[in-house]
Amino acid sequence: MAEQLGGLADDRALLGRTSTAERVSDILRSRIAEGFFPPGTRLSEDSIGGALGVSRNTLREAFRLLTHERLLVHELNRGVFVRVLAVEDVEDIYRTRRLVECAVVRGLGEPPYALDSLAAAVGEGRRASAEDDWKGVGTANIHFHRELVALAGSARTDELMRSVFAELRLAFHVVDDPRRLHEPYLARNREILRALEAGDKGEAEKLLAVYLDDSLDRVVEVYRRRVTGAS
Repeated sequence: MAEQLGGLADDRALLGRTSTAERVSDILRSRIAEGFFPPGTRLSEDSIGGALGVSRNTLREAFRLLTHERLLVHELNRGVFVRVLAVEDVEDIYRTRRLVECAVVRGLGEPPYALDSLAAAVGEGRRASAEDDWKGVGTANIHFHRELVALAGSARTDELMRSVFAELRLAFHVVDDPRRLHEPYLARNREILRALEAGDKGEAEKLLAVYLDDSLDRVVEVYRRRVTGAS
């Protein structure tokens, strides 16, 4: 837990002068999405509350919110844990991603599009791969898709997908070869970016749909083997 809490105290500034459960849940959700809290991790009220400087009641409300989002589970007499997904959860995550992400691209207006953040996520992935940081590549990949969704300019869609992407990170944690999982999508992210830079949202949507279908097959295959022991 000490390693996972590293830097969490730095996030106290995000709470502002009025610490609320919603802000705490935002911080913890981001930490899950960034890979700091793997599935099955027990979250210590004392350690996290102390690092963030929030009351036990505020932290418990944040835990409740994240439990409602299916990121945490409360086990009676044991505490609060980061959720371990079932294979069916992973499949549902990808169904949701395909519905939302493809609809976002399809619904884009006339080019040019505001792609600076999307391009930055592509660069982030390239740098992480050059450093052989495959956890970082996975994080950059999530950032790419988060920024893709942000092109819709919809706060509601952004909020919905924040939880979905945090759940996706929980699935990534189970994969035993993150390089094999993430490396092919570095080039595919660049292809989607180039299509959008060219103003061809139709091509970008086609690339994205195939991308998500392939990623689903790959992740579920590995996930089923690791979680259920299937050969």
